Amino acid sequence: MTWLTDTKIPIGNAAEVFFEWMQDNAAAFFDQLAAVMEALIDAFLWVLQTPHPMILIAVFVALTWIFQRNWKTCVFVALGFFLVLNQDYWEEMTESLTLVLSACVFCMAIGVPIGIAAAHRPRFYRGLRPVLDLMQTLPPFVYLIPAIVFFGIGMVPGLIATVIFVVPAPIRLTYLGIASTPKPLLEATQAFGATPRQTLWKVELPYALPQIMAGLNQTIMLSLSMVVIAALVGADGLGVPVLRAINTVNISLGFESGLMIVVVAVILDRMLRLGDNK
Repeated sequence: MTWLTDTKIPIGNAAEVFFEWMQDNAAAFFDQLAAVMEALIDAFLWVLQTPHPMILIAVFVALTWIFQRNWKTCVFVALGFFLVLNQDYWEEMTESLTLVLSACVFCMAIGVPIGIAAAHRPRFYRGLRPVLDLMQTLPPFVYLIPAIVFFGIGMVPGLIATVIFVVPAPIRLTYLGIASTPKPLLEATQAFGATPRQTLWKVELPYALPQIMAGLNQTIMLSLSMVVIAALVGADGLGVPVLRAINTVNISLGFESGLMIVVVAVILDRMLRLGDNK
């Protein structure tokens, strides 16, 4: 069996050659992509950090009322933000929210159209499914390597790694929502002369909206799970104190910062949860 180990397939070397080729021939594209992402990150940071925290809390509570129509959920959201403010993690929380919101913009912009296309083209989805499985199965740390190679250190590589890890969720859930539209409903729509565009916008998308919103919810949760990993490549946010606590074996700091991540995740989950307003 020594021949099997002596003739190693150069998978790693091939990947290295591919990334070097991309770095040499697609530098302009990556520079433009980095510029777009930096602009989006700066915009979210300005929106979240310029107003007084109390104003921002009031805005989030108002959004919670619009989405949920439940005063108990509004009180819970307010208390959660007050806890973050009390523990002096407000700036780190806004930085993590910036990463999450930026990831949501890119993931939903990419995931929803691909999910719609996959639902309408079964052969395309059969070819796409192994790629999605690979993206969700690979350890998130692996994505940091090409992110650093192409974008250096900072928020942008953290955002890139987050998007690659998270985007399969909205693709799968959008596909599920569109593909599960009842056939009798589609046949009735076609019988009344609806075009494919009208069928999509007036039948399939409204029917799939709960699944699409579930994809948004999963995007937010998975993005928050990446804040610590993104901190490894210089992304600011709640992952930074977690890493500092690990390096110094600081139990107090680690518990505080970890709890803040949980609080933010629960707040966003309660804000965007559909059909649970009782």
